[in-house]
Amino acid sequence: MTRGVSNPAAADPPTNCTACARLSAFRDRWRDVEPGWHNGPVPTSLPKEGPDAVRLLIVGLAPGLRGANRTGVAFTGDASGAVLFGALERYGLARGHRPDAAGAGVELVGTAITNAVRCVPPQNRPTGPEITQCRAHLEATIARFAGLRVILTLGQIAHDVTIRALGERVADHPFGHGRQSSVGPLTIVSSYHCSRYNMNTGRLTEAMFDAVVAQASELSRRSS
Repeated sequence: MTRGVSNPAAADPPTNCTACARLSAFRDRWRDVEPGWHNGPVPTSLPKEGPDAVRLLIVGLAPGLRGANRTGVAFTGDASGAVLFGALERYGLARGHRPDAAGAGVELVGTAITNAVRCVPPQNRPTGPEITQCRAHLEATIARFAGLRVILTLGQIAHDVTIRALGERVADHPFGHGRQSSVGPLTIVSSYHCSRYNMNTGRLTEAMFDAVVAQASELSRRSS
């Protein structure tokens, strides 16, 4: 993969992407129910300086129905966004986050945020073929960032698809909370997803998530 080639058209699906019939039909139903919502593929969020400023890429699973699918901005409008942006701000990777707004008005610092699957899936569960279909957009997204040093993957699905997008075998880079793996010049750091479910059940705590964000932040700066 040649990084630093800016190709937004390949990195982000078109507004009316029909590559996945089930996701397209689900999206269209919600356009009828909530016409004021975004209800489309959610693009990658970038710092205001653009792709060349990105040192850290965060990869989640998919937009939340009433979160990013509503707002059109990755990880905004729901509980997982509140956890993520709170941690990013604590470690200098974002600014302007308001805890009561779940990421509203946030400005990323040297960081980009995307999802393995760009359209909201029913019950937040994309299928294997949908994950594979959308992987080309992740590959193109990674390729945009010439200065990328670290990828933080949130959850095993996001981790596995990221490894495959980099042309590697998942078995050689197993998922584990706080685990690091190297792919060429990139360091992959994996974390449990900061979902409401994981936080409520205690599988992931704020301290655990802060630690992995601090780890990714330090690595991205050390390597720059």
